[in-house]
Amino acid sequence: MFKQIARYAFVLLFIIAGIGHFTMADGFAQMFPEWVPFKYPIVYITGIIEWILAILLLIKKTRRLAGVWTAIYLVLIFPANIYMAIAEIPAPWDDQTDPVILWVRLLFQPLLIWWVLAISKDKK
Repeated sequence: MFKQIARYAFVLLFIIAGIGHFTMADGFAQMFPEWVPFKYPIVYITGIIEWILAILLLIKKTRRLAGVWTAIYLVLIFPANIYMAIAEIPAPWDDQTDPVILWVRLLFQPLLIWWVLAISKDKK
């Protein structure tokens, strides 16, 4: 029961994050260095990826693979979070974010990876 609640909570988090990629696209685009091209298409595509991964986590047949791909996705987007902290770029939903929060936020990425891997494992 707890695992199912944790799965739904993670899925909801990813769906809301995906929505944020469209409603706060300017903030998400700022998370990329100037030299990165196609910032907005990347923001929109990653939002869609988050929705797809969330849905696949709900389907028993695809859950395990979706968990692995979600963990890989979280590793791949980690450099943007590091850049955000180094460049002191505010969170997409904020005009100004305390730099300490930006650095502390990095500590949660491994937790998210653990969480998705834990909720995507089948009972054995």
